[in-house]
Amino acid sequence: MHIIKLNAIDSTNTFLRRLSSDKRLEDYTVVTAESQLKGRGQMGTSWSSQPGKNLMASVFVDVSFLTIKYSFWISMVTSLAISKALKDFHISNIKVKWPNDILADQKKISGILIENVIKNNTLQGTIIGFGININQVHFDNLPLATSMQKVSGKHNSIDNVLKKIIENLQFYMNQLKEDNYQSIKTLYETELFRKEKPSTFKNEEGALFSGFIKGVSNSGHLKVLVEDDILKEFDLKEVKLLY
Repeated sequence: MHIIKLNAIDSTNTFLRRLSSDKRLEDYTVVTAESQLKGRGQMGTSWSSQPGKNLMASVFVDVSFLTIKYSFWISMVTSLAISKALKDFHISNIKVKWPNDILADQKKISGILIENVIKNNTLQGTIIGFGININQVHFDNLPLATSMQKVSGKHNSIDNVLKKIIENLQFYMNQLKEDNYQSIKTLYETELFRKEKPSTFKNEEGALFSGFIKGVSNSGHLKVLVEDDILKEFDLKEVKLLY
């Protein structure tokens, strides 16, 4: 693992993508930043953090062994790597809110942004960006945010958390290389927030509906059992889980 530590950067994902375009990167090259000026999240959202309090990182992984149709497994593996790391540090009540927000006590503790490198319609590599709230305890105007320190009451080493995440990421990626797809998917579905519980969703038109999360498809669509016992699949743009 090769680690590049920066003080301030626009986005660790953007930096690593520029780096990958200039030269061939060593597998599991990691970029971390004390401060991100333009941190990005899913669907164009931003990710803000107090400098020096949290982990903001991106890692390059060679995923040329995967086909594009299995690209969502990268998200599953990353979610599992982070959730297991948090549990290893005795953070309780960890769940994955589809597709890959990590919750502790039903509040967001980590976010993930995955940007795949595709050439000639084949996966070459992936840039996995993730932010984890570690030692920040005040979140202005963010009532649904939390951190490791808020949950556990303990100060944690940012470097130790990063080391554990990369170890877990390598472990689960190796599971994929060994074709253990179903075990990864089963484990991911076990971690899903509000699985098998009555939940409220909002569709693209803004209408609310109720249903039960049953799991995910191989392509990453959320499987929801709606009225009349109909099982429907939704992609990220089609539905939002409201709790």
